[in-house]
Amino acid sequence: MAAQLQQASSDDEMQQVSEINVTPFIDVILVLLIIFMIAAPLATVDVAVDLPASTVKRQPRPDKPIFVTLKADRTLAIGETPLSRDGLAASLNSVTSSDHSKRLFVRADKTVPYGEVMTLMNDLRSAGYLKIALVGLESGGAQ
Repeated sequence: MAAQLQQASSDDEMQQVSEINVTPFIDVILVLLIIFMIAAPLATVDVAVDLPASTVKRQPRPDKPIFVTLKADRTLAIGETPLSRDGLAASLNSVTSSDHSKRLFVRADKTVPYGEVMTLMNDLRSAGYLKIALVGLESGGAQ
C-alpha cells in the first residue's frame, strides 16, 4: 500500500493521505490482454462449417429401386445379394440390363468411414453409373 505523508499547516502532526496505486492493476490487465490476444486465435476452429439440415421434399420412389449397400463389415450387396468389389460392375450390368442411365441408391452403415463410401462411389462411376443417390433416414424437419 502506498501512502503519502503531508505536513499539517499549523501543528507538527503528519496526516496520512490514502490513494490507490493503479500501476500494478494496469500491469496485470495489460498482461491478461496480451495472453487473451495470443490464446484467442488458437482456440478457434480453422474452418467453421455449419451444415444445413435437409428439408427437401421426399422424391417419388421408383417401382424397383436398385440398392447398393455397404455394410458395417465393409461388404457389398446389391438388393439382398452379397457380392465382392471385383464383381460390382458385372453384377450391376446384369441387374440393370447394362442400362447406365438408371439411378442407383447407395446405402451405407453410419459406422463406415467416409473414405470407404467415396471409394464405392468411385467404383460405381468407373463402372459407368453416374446417377447415384445417397439414402438416409428422414429427419423430423423433412416433409
